[in-house]
Amino acid sequence: MTRILAALLLVAVAAPAWAQEALVEEGRQAFTKNGCHGCRTLGRMGTPIGPDLSHVGAKYSPAYLERWLRDPASVRPSAHMPTLELTDADVRALGAYFGAQR
Repeated sequence: MTRILAALLLVAVAAPAWAQEALVEEGRQAFTKNGCHGCRTLGRMGTPIGPDLSHVGAKYSPAYLERWLRDPASVRPSAHMPTLELTDADVRALGAYFGAQR
């Protein structure tokens, strides 16, 4: 019985990490699918029109990044980035992906 409880506890603790890794991967795919690489660089991928996002997660939280993705001008009125037509799932995934960039 103790082994079963230990295994269940291990799964309960590890499951959020697996889910987060899957969300970050979805964000990586959304970066390409939505054409983000057309204006931004992340690692070796992209075009350096806007700031490099390779370390953006060290500066901003995923929640902040999600607000930015939904409406850049509401976060910074002088923003040059347009409001994009992203799904809520894409915003959440991109926020996780950018937040993981340290």
